[in-house]
Amino acid sequence: MFKNCLLLRTHRLWHSLRRKPDCDFRSDLARKMQHRQCSAVSSYTPRRAMLYVPGNDERKLKKITTLQADCVCMDCEDGVALNRKEEARHTICRMLDELKLDHLDRAVRINSVDNPSLAEEDLKVIMQAKKLPATLMVPKVNEPEQLQWVSEKLASALSGREVTQPMKLIIFIESAIALLNLREILEKGVELSKNGPFVLDGVVFGSDDFCADIGATRTPDASELLYARQKTVMTAKAYRLQAIDLVHIDYKDSEGLRKQSLEGARMGFTGKQVIHPNQVAIVQECFSPSPEKVDWAKELVKAFQEHQTSGKGAFTFRGSMIDMPLLLQAKNILQLAESVQKTKQ
Repeated sequence: MFKNCLLLRTHRLWHSLRRKPDCDFRSDLARKMQHRQCSAVSSYTPRRAMLYVPGNDERKLKKITTLQADCVCMDCEDGVALNRKEEARHTICRMLDELKLDHLDRAVRINSVDNPSLAEEDLKVIMQAKKLPATLMVPKVNEPEQLQWVSEKLASALSGREVTQPMKLIIFIESAIALLNLREILEKGVELSKNGPFVLDGVVFGSDDFCADIGATRTPDASELLYARQKTVMTAKAYRLQAIDLVHIDYKDSEGLRKQSLEGARMGFTGKQVIHPNQVAIVQECFSPSPEKVDWAKELVKAFQEHQTSGKGAFTFRGSMIDMPLLLQAKNILQLAESVQKTKQ
């Protein structure tokens, strides 16, 4: 009897895995990815190092122009005390216009949607700047409906302005429920990107709030966060989004930073959060393709094009059989190298 029950359960499980909705999801995801690839906002913005600067600290904000970080995030949220929020949003608005920030990703992190009055006021004030942020960052996104709120409030804050293209959006995953809802959150973000005021561009894993939420203890090797990091990067990449890794909180530990950065790059993360300017150079080196890797990618793509022109199918390159995943990897390397080079010009 036990054997028959087991066979019945196995039979039901097999049929559940073959249900049509899963196929529908895959085809729907493919359609959305096709839309994303054809979007007008298709340029790749490198964010190898994403540095936070408190929005109320004008002295630190003015130093941004001397930094070589790909992305500098002017912060209204965790880096600013509650009684300095008003000062932070107005200072950021003024700095966006006064500072020359064309060499990096001008990003602003507003307050959490869990504090709607603060977040809405951030948008109202900051979106009055003549030079708008290139990227809007929204922390603690726990459910899809919160992105609908962001879309509506951002559209309202931008009403009456001539905006040539949508703003890029980066969301933060910082709780257990957010990780469970991540697929649905990204689905909503991609859907809203079709006609909304933003284009979803990446996901940040907020490790400290996540640890606090689940009751985990941060350790130097971050082993307690392995599953959450892997799920974040896997889900983000399924939607062709950037994935930005956790902060290495000991900013004086250069060796530990390098080790963790290389680990994140191998896992598939495209960049890492940093909290001190001294961390930038190490992180950006770790998330950059080496000159040898760039040469490999160029030669592989060239060889592939030659074989396509001659009508040949599969081929070997430097002793390896080349398939589409390897070609995609090579193209991604060249895209990153080209984007990084543009930021230096």
